[in-house]
Amino acid sequence: MIRLSKSCLGNKEKEAVADVLDREYLGMGKEVEQFEIALTKYLGRSAVCVSNGTAALHLALQGLDIGYGDEVLVQSLTYVASFQAISATGAKPIACEIDPATFAIDLKDAERRITKRTKAIMPVHYTGSVGALGEIYKFAEKYKLRVIEDAAHAFGSEYKGKRVGSFGDVACFSFDGIKNLTCGEGGCVVSEDKKLLSIVRDARLLGVEKDTEKRYVGERSWEFDVTSQGWRYHMSNIMAAIGNEQLKNFQNVVDKRQHIAKQYDGYLSCNKSISLINNNYDLVVPHIYVILLSEEIDRDRLRKEMADFGVQTGIHWKPNHLLTFYSLGKKNELPVTESLFPRLLTLPLHTDLTENDVQTVCSTLFNQLSQNTRK
Repeated sequence: MIRLSKSCLGNKEKEAVADVLDREYLGMGKEVEQFEIALTKYLGRSAVCVSNGTAALHLALQGLDIGYGDEVLVQSLTYVASFQAISATGAKPIACEIDPATFAIDLKDAERRITKRTKAIMPVHYTGSVGALGEIYKFAEKYKLRVIEDAAHAFGSEYKGKRVGSFGDVACFSFDGIKNLTCGEGGCVVSEDKKLLSIVRDARLLGVEKDTEKRYVGERSWEFDVTSQGWRYHMSNIMAAIGNEQLKNFQNVVDKRQHIAKQYDGYLSCNKSISLINNNYDLVVPHIYVILLSEEIDRDRLRKEMADFGVQTGIHWKPNHLLTFYSLGKKNELPVTESLFPRLLTLPLHTDLTENDVQTVCSTLFNQLSQNTRK
């Protein structure tokens, strides 16, 4: 089976984890501090590590004082983590359309949904591309909104010569097992807002004030104060040990992921049953490779047939406004998103794929497309 995605680790990561295990200090300590320093150097501004990407979004929102009664604009086509992070604060995620050309949030649709309760916009960097990010920031400035970039897919991607996360308001990354940079699990919040980052540092440790400094030298706070809601969202040394080694080798990951995406583009561009997302893979470091099938193709049947021939595929993602917890019924129909969702298909992408694997994926796809139409 050619897997859709997987964790790709080398001996260096395994040795780093073994070193942490041998020292028997598995919680948040010096490895986390080292990883934050390395991320800060890579991105050019401060990074605070947490347990996962959802926690990063949640704490970023909380640190911006977004909560009950507030609203956050976010595209419906995203993993449920984006919506869950917003609703976890007590705020309401406002589902918006996507621009079918960029798969980023449709600002014209978002503008129609602004109310006096709207406090922020959360652009989602779907597949690793940021769309018209400059326009999103102009939009936010016009309506006095904070921007929390859900950059879970986009670590390493660039926009106008700058790395995603190195500029803007707030960016949140995920380092889960299959992301561009993995820690097994993990995430981080990146910003130049010192007040925000200070809140995140305490809130990730159950709100215990200034506990971070103690953890980094292998100590704990015994006499402390808590003045706000916190969560157990800190990163462990095991996670950070993996991330430190991954970051040292990250340029190889960038090159491989971009090369695979370019291969797919080359093979698939001539097939009339497929439309490609127009990404510049000299700038975008793709987390996933998504195609659009023509309307007559039965996607579910195609996925089953490809699996029967040894190729896993995926669907990224079911729109959140169609999920029971976030559904408003006919009050929030999103026709563009709803028309695109049944046509989305994600092909295998990870750094252990070979050129022969990519060719096999494409030939299997072509063979099954030629036999597949909706009944």
